[in-house]
Amino acid sequence: MTPKPSPSATWPPRPTAPARGAGPRPTGTGPPPARPPPWACPAPVRARAPPRTPRGARRSPRSPPRPCSPGGPPSRERRSCVSRATPTTPRPSPTYAAASTDPHESRRPRMTTELIQLLTPEGKRVDHPGYAFDPGPDQLRSLYRDMVLTRRIDAEAVTLQRQGELALWPSLLGQEAAQIGSGRAARDDDRIFPSYREHGVAFVRDVDPVHLLTLFRGAGHGSWDPAEHNFHTYTLVIGSQVLHATGYAMGVAKDGADAAVIAYFGDGATSQGDVAEAFNFAAVYDAPVVFFCQNNQWAISESNERQSRVPLHQRARGFGFPGVRVDGNDVLACLAVTRAALDHARSGRGPMLIEAYTYRMGAHTTSDDPTRYRDSAEVAEWEAKDPILRLGRHLRSEGLADEAYFAALATESEALGKRVRDLVRTMPDPPHAEMFRHVYADGHALVEEERAGFTAYQEAFASSAAGEADQP
Repeated sequence: MTPKPSPSATWPPRPTAPARGAGPRPTGTGPPPARPPPWACPAPVRARAPPRTPRGARRSPRSPPRPCSPGGPPSRERRSCVSRATPTTPRPSPTYAAASTDPHESRRPRMTTELIQLLTPEGKRVDHPGYAFDPGPDQLRSLYRDMVLTRRIDAEAVTLQRQGELALWPSLLGQEAAQIGSGRAARDDDRIFPSYREHGVAFVRDVDPVHLLTLFRGAGHGSWDPAEHNFHTYTLVIGSQVLHATGYAMGVAKDGADAAVIAYFGDGATSQGDVAEAFNFAAVYDAPVVFFCQNNQWAISESNERQSRVPLHQRARGFGFPGVRVDGNDVLACLAVTRAALDHARSGRGPMLIEAYTYRMGAHTTSDDPTRYRDSAEVAEWEAKDPILRLGRHLRSEGLADEAYFAALATESEALGKRVRDLVRTMPDPPHAEMFRHVYADGHALVEEERAGFTAYQEAFASSAAGEADQP
């Protein structure tokens, strides 16, 4: 007779669980337990039970936080976890417009701050205690001439692009005062790092405007010599030239040279990390560099109010150097403020930021259609603040220029436009392999391979055309 198993025995035999920390963990044949997704909240830690509320005492109205659901959208859950784990400081609310007919105005923070101005839109001179400037009649007429000729070059380039002579053109229409004033403030030994719209600065640095159009025609990478004009080649990558300028300024300081550097960029570039890094390096090393931001209020189709919650010049304070805002359509104020900033940099007191508050009256480039994202009333408002119109009113009202002067300037402007137009239309196309020449200073095996392949590809078209011509 088979003995019955004892009540303690079971089948299959139940494994004996090892003690914590003694021996390997038991392994099973089933799938491993699912790990929580990385965005899920960690498993709640069981806390001790709170002490019981004495009879008659009032309970706390705070309810325990609800755990995150691991099945929800990752970004939402992650934000929820972070927001509960790290309390944030409430951001101060901006000041909003009190009354406006614009339906979007209520959502836009009003960026009111001191605007340094020496010439009103009506052409009246005003004084500023920090930036005294009293130019003579010759200097005023010279500033006016530079702005008029720069606008003519810009208009001619836009027309040439519409006729198919240029691939692209970034217009500076409306920003002449910011560029002529700041450019005229620089000394010959100061180094300038432009972006891609500084046609007025290039003009006052004696760069032939035909060289600018050569770049946008695709006939050259930048035909002027930066060392000859102390004016660097255009940079099409947003904000990268600000780092180059800061590094160059640090070198100037180490050499002990009595010179300064200006870096030009737009309001959209201030959203780039390159600009923030340049600000920090320049501040830490007291680099003699002036950051000149042309806030034309539109980064292509994105308004400045949607890019930053504070006026751009106030960012300098966070990095430890001064920043000022100047009327960018006032050529006198731009010249006086930039001159003071350059003196500040040359004296070893470090960088300075200038925000030239201006307006881009044209398109971002000839590939852009600004009527799709901004109102015509806004453009009309800034056309009344035209920098050339403003200084022209002052010259006429003060009797500093007569009609013969304006007529002679119109003739000079027309001659300059014709010269630019004729030279661009007769400009020879470079060989196709020319684009590989200046990629590296000393050559590169991969570039040479690409050049050979591209040359063979082009010659294949010539051979095919010759074969078709030989056929009867």
